[in-house]
Amino acid sequence: MLRTLKLSHILAMIPVFIVALAVLSSDAQSNFRESFIENYNTNNFNKQKFLVMKRKAEVPAEIDLFIKDAMATENVAGRMYYLDMANTLATMHMHWNDGPKELLTKIEKLQKVELDKRNAQKELQKIRDAAEDTPGNFIMETNKAAIDKAGVAPVIYPHWVHRSFFRCKTCHTGLFEMKLGANEINHKNMAEGTLCGACHDGSYSFASNKNDSECIRCHNFGKEESTPIIDLSYYDAKKFEEIAERVGSVWNTKNLPDGELPLDRLKFINWVTLDKLSAFTPLDSFNGTEGTDEGVRISHILFETNSTWLKDVVFSHETHTTWINCSLCHDDIFEKKLGSSNVTMISMKEGTSCGTCHGRVSFTYKDCLRCHDQDPKDVPEKILKRK
Repeated sequence: MLRTLKLSHILAMIPVFIVALAVLSSDAQSNFRESFIENYNTNNFNKQKFLVMKRKAEVPAEIDLFIKDAMATENVAGRMYYLDMANTLATMHMHWNDGPKELLTKIEKLQKVELDKRNAQKELQKIRDAAEDTPGNFIMETNKAAIDKAGVAPVIYPHWVHRSFFRCKTCHTGLFEMKLGANEINHKNMAEGTLCGACHDGSYSFASNKNDSECIRCHNFGKEESTPIIDLSYYDAKKFEEIAERVGSVWNTKNLPDGELPLDRLKFINWVTLDKLSAFTPLDSFNGTEGTDEGVRISHILFETNSTWLKDVVFSHETHTTWINCSLCHDDIFEKKLGSSNVTMISMKEGTSCGTCHGRVSFTYKDCLRCHDQDPKDVPEKILKRK
């Protein structure tokens, strides 16, 4: 017999479904149901027993209502909430009223289906987390209906592979708006030479619509073919040198220590180190077109921390504008006036301020010492300061 959720679990789910309960019909929101749920949530066993036994004739209809509401709820957790209520009521009816076991068996079968769905979702989430573990990797499935209809897997976009040959400013924001889901990416606009099709035309890079056998190169979420771009094993010195030569960028693998990509403490690629080693020279434009490079700004800002154990932070405009354009951050993310924007670890965690990029497409803010590394005695004389 499947067990119902514990009281603590039910209480935790109550806020999620409070709206759903509020909009139930007058028949569904019966006095019996109100009393039953109240007794259940307050663990009032005696009142529950009295209710179920006294109103025995109403129980089968109430069970059917719980099942009906469960099947009408879109998310798995919501369906399980109602089915657990139905299970509990059917169990009580069977033991206290000699009710039929068939009701409970019916509910348990439905619960088994929902549990299987929930377990499948958990497994899918594990695969998703692995695919998006490398900063910049993300699953593209905004056109999920079209993807399902075509019988292909969603696309894993590997930022790190593209960053190996192009600066961020190459594509953002001339080709792509830098916001997940904001770009209508489909094969029609690719065939017209826009978005991904600006490069993936069959000559500059592999074609996006060459033939069905090529689909797996992008549509590989959950497939074995995705492994190389998920765990960085796609990197091969000779292969990357060949790609760089074709697109017009530079890879100097001889400048890499032991010929390996430099990784930070969290095993993510350290792009700043790649630049310092002169191991590569990514492009600021693509396919011979005129880029949108706004230049590099040479200035720094000192962020002084009140922490007793963390060092201050020096924000380098030079490092950032080497990769991105000023207009990408100003004034949507940060105001230009010094000290006018609130920069905190909380805001980063919420995906604003520095967290707009860091933790998503650049190294995570959780790697504290990547930023908090400024020794007070080494602060340059000419530097902008702020708390």
